[in-house]
Amino acid sequence: QVQLQESGPGLVKPSQTLALTCTVSGGSIATVSYSWNWIRQPPGKGLEWMGGTRHGFTTAVNPSLKSRTSISRDASKNQFTLQLSSVTPEDTAVYYCAKRRSTYSYTGGPVLRTDFESWGQGTQVTVSS
Repeated sequence: QVQLQESGPGLVKPSQTLALTCTVSGGSIATVSYSWNWIRQPPGKGLEWMGGTRHGFTTAVNPSLKSRTSISRDASKNQFTLQLSSVTPEDTAVYYCAKRRSTYSYTGGPVLRTDFESWGQGTQVTVSS
């Protein structure tokens, strides 16, 4: 069974770059069948898909975050990473990594937990000076 674990700083200052890593065990991120995604949930709000990476495919990013978001993967470590630049307090959220069979098709509609088959436990990130 695949397990995902997020890691990174819990506190980031405004204007800095947030960097998170998702470590995957029990399965390889170098398979073409699955995409590996970043999703966040701000306090009191719904889930927001940020982007995903999939072996053999172009990385997909939420258009509203595209100018600030970078997603990469390291197959040798079985990890994928998120970088979000120029953060503001509105980027405060619980950040999740998640696995999905196939690429997530962003429509702007609600994101459901059932859209992804495996989730990390999530990591709280607070943007504050």
